[in-house]
Amino acid sequence: MANELNGLRVAFLTSNEGVEQAELTAPWQAVKDAGGVPELLAPSTGEVQAFNHLDKAGKFPVHRAIRDSDPLDYNAIVVPGGVANADVLRTVNAAVMFAQRIFESGKPAAVICHGPWLLVEGDLVRARTLTSWPSLATDIRNAGGNWVDAEVQLCTNGPNSLVTSRKPDDLPAFCSTLVDVFQRESQPA
Repeated sequence: MANELNGLRVAFLTSNEGVEQAELTAPWQAVKDAGGVPELLAPSTGEVQAFNHLDKAGKFPVHRAIRDSDPLDYNAIVVPGGVANADVLRTVNAAVMFAQRIFESGKPAAVICHGPWLLVEGDLVRARTLTSWPSLATDIRNAGGNWVDAEVQLCTNGPNSLVTSRKPDDLPAFCSTLVDVFQRESQPA
């Protein structure tokens, strides 16, 4: 990857604790390697405590609080997984509204593992086809979405393009697809 994203700003939405480290760092590096500008947004400023499944891993500096960020300043959004991350993030009204505004503005999104819980909370999966960690299948179906078991799923049936994947093993396909989609479909911020 060289400069496919040509300076596009990509918001990474996480809670302050519980994000799956690989699902944060691999897409982050893919965006950076492609010439994009990733920014970490969380409910509070300070740091994000990442996890490797249930064990604490690295800490990452927050660029700004979600409530202090304008979705229209970004070209795309990535929502990493992690059970605790997604469970907390869906209770943060500013995060739900941020995702809704990204979708409404037609900007692409990439969401992995438990991340779709934020989309379910924001009523953003209705009539969409996506994948996730398997335990979210019922939640997605109950919210009007179509769940599939796939390494990576691209859904263009909606206001924006939505890239989803199931788990850390899917990261190579997820990262490749999100860079391709972000390059093709990002609108000016």
